[in-house]
Amino acid sequence: MTPLSISRIITLQAERDPDRPSITFEGRSVTRSELDRRTNRLARAYEKLGVGQDDFVTIALPNGIEFFEASIAAWKLGATPQPVSSRLPKAELDAIIALAEPRLVVGAPAGTAVPGAAVPAGFEPDPALSDALLPDRTAASWKAPTSGGSTGRPKLIVSGDPGAFDLDVPGYQMLPDRAQLVPGPLYHNAPFAFSAIGLFLGNHIVVMPRFDAARTLALIAAYRIDWVMMVPTMMLRIWRLDPAERERHDLSALRVLGHVAAPCPPWLKRSFIDWLGPMRVHEIYGGTEGQGATWIVGDEWLAHPGSVGKPLPGFNMKILDDAGRELPPGEIGEVYMLPDRGVGTTYRYIGAEPRRLDDGWETLGDMGYLDADGYLYLTDRRADMILRGGANIYPAEVEAAIDAHPAVRSSAVIGLPDEELGNRIHALVDATTAVSAEELAAFLGQRLVSYKIPESFEFVSEPLRDDAGKTRRSALRAARLAQAGKVPADAG
Repeated sequence: MTPLSISRIITLQAERDPDRPSITFEGRSVTRSELDRRTNRLARAYEKLGVGQDDFVTIALPNGIEFFEASIAAWKLGATPQPVSSRLPKAELDAIIALAEPRLVVGAPAGTAVPGAAVPAGFEPDPALSDALLPDRTAASWKAPTSGGSTGRPKLIVSGDPGAFDLDVPGYQMLPDRAQLVPGPLYHNAPFAFSAIGLFLGNHIVVMPRFDAARTLALIAAYRIDWVMMVPTMMLRIWRLDPAERERHDLSALRVLGHVAAPCPPWLKRSFIDWLGPMRVHEIYGGTEGQGATWIVGDEWLAHPGSVGKPLPGFNMKILDDAGRELPPGEIGEVYMLPDRGVGTTYRYIGAEPRRLDDGWETLGDMGYLDADGYLYLTDRRADMILRGGANIYPAEVEAAIDAHPAVRSSAVIGLPDEELGNRIHALVDATTAVSAEELAAFLGQRLVSYKIPESFEFVSEPLRDDAGKTRRSALRAARLAQAGKVPADAG
């Protein structure tokens, strides 16, 4: 099949089975036909507000049907959805809006400064607007998620793929006309992208307001869920349920449980493989940038424990040392990627520059090695990014917020091991006058989304940065691990 615009895909699914549930949230469902008509009318409302071809539409909504409708309305105008957390502090939202320059912000809090138009959460279009078919349009970029950068400033990762898909080549182990559960936040790339692709395939999308372990299992059973993507923190919380609670739910319809975003402890992965069977436990590795990705199924993992899989078709990977020399199997270096279709074809940044070699190979800063069979193993991150419960935390961003406090001279933020979240955020603070951890946390609450606020603060008297303004976070982390009697991840 020739790729179809997302607009025509939504209409096609409605024509095929108009009364089939399309999206369900908290017991409320919209059918395929309702979704198609509602988003036609909503798109016309957005168009009256100035949205046109290849404009950004920032979507600051919580999980729900409205989030999907706003995205589809943007696609139907040939525009690009740009999702952000609905809980962003004003300073973060303002910075992203200034970077994206969206034509419309959906879910904008009152008083938000926007370059174009804004509508609040719960916005309903004028019922007098037509819900008939719109002219066919295709966005040049189908998504533009946001990420914090290593500089502490946000960046947009604008997809190099247009708003059109070939329904005969779904990928990601998805099948058409099934049911898919979305337990993660839609402003994150993986839940957004995977649920959208499932929607295009005609999957019934069941979206949760937030993750809850017992509720997740209940929904998988109730809606005969075929495909779900999680992060390891979710898996851990499910595993910590009473065994009787885990076993009382009928999960026989579940075909794929995939996990992304953070390393999964081997013991936890083995537990899920033993529980569900190896062919149902999948793992994907790759960045939002899309220059490379791997996939591994449980039976492969048992033969290559600890691996994140082989590169998917269309992607190339190699391991380089600090001098740029390619390393043989088993030797640790930095992971570099290049898609078959060429450098810069899968994404572009707004607000950052890629880490790219002269020959086009790029890195996300991950360290690892390939085995003799071509399976990739990750060992650490060269950069200081902290993975907390599947969310990326960039220390520079948190440090910039801490340093804004008048009592703070400098700060350094590191990740320390946490059994449930993978890492907890720990801040070292060099203060000129007395300030408490509670005061700093309250101060940061006005500047950072909650999951970026450090769980612990350590007040120090020695300088945290050298004369060039540099700090060695890895050394600070290693010292604290040594104090706690733990061996740093990069030791040896």
